Amino acid sequence: MARVVCVHGIGQQHLGERQLLATWHPALADGLTRAAAPPLDPSDMTCVFYGDLFRPAGRTLGLLDAPLDAADVAEGLESELLLQWWAEAARTDPAVMPPTARSLTSTPGAVQRALRALSRSRFFADVALRSLILDLKQVRAYLTDAAVHAEVQRRVAAAVTPDTRVVIGHSLGSVVAYEALCAHPDWPARALLTLGSPLGIRHLVFDRLRAGADGRPGDWPGRVEHWTNIADEGDVVALVKDLRPLFGERVRGHLVHNGAKAHDVTRYLCTAEAGRAVSEGRGAG
Repeated sequence: MARVVCVHGIGQQHLGERQLLATWHPALADGLTRAAAPPLDPSDMTCVFYGDLFRPAGRTLGLLDAPLDAADVAEGLESELLLQWWAEAARTDPAVMPPTARSLTSTPGAVQRALRALSRSRFFADVALRSLILDLKQVRAYLTDAAVHAEVQRRVAAAVTPDTRVVIGHSLGSVVAYEALCAHPDWPARALLTLGSPLGIRHLVFDRLRAGADGRPGDWPGRVEHWTNIADEGDVVALVKDLRPLFGERVRGHLVHNGAKAHDVTRYLCTAEAGRAVSEGRGAG
């Protein structure tokens, strides 16, 4: 029965729960070591997997799929989030030309300029154009497609047991974890750890949060006693580093330095800050 439940973020559709656990557990084990905390057995940790919901079904060989481009970025949430990523990348990376006020208006031309600018950024250096666009579509699918949202939440609920004390969410997974805890105030989890979280993005993410049947965005997540949020200053996905103005002063915020891979979950997990958060939560309740 897992005491620590982990929820992954975007771009994991080609992996699976066992592969994720094989990566997440050693990183968190190092974080616990940095925090001088007791170790965590792999059997006490589980990774919820939902990436397969975004993986296209196999098909008979035929004509190759056309490559994705700016025209495939849908108006609304996808294009607006892309433009915000551009603005944040320009703020933290001198190699990225900053957008003008006109560029931040969602138009096909602006989307093309954003994709071109982000391709030169350190943050998206190793991300193919197709993958970047697919990541945008995964965010939109979870936030706006009721069937996808329900299935992701069902999988999280299936992973939580009476022994669960800590829930960890990375990237989009932090949104999933927050919503799950809000919807289930009866769960035994006492600690939430969010890494590289987009929860603080008003309008696109925050205002769309489902905080339980009678809740609203910004509510405290269930019976959680300790919420720790960790972000890298250069993490473009975590546009808002400090969640306290939206979720309250009880959120403990930390800035860390992940180097060139600012959004990488293993670099977050191996920090002393993550180790302390999990150790504290594991011992609570």
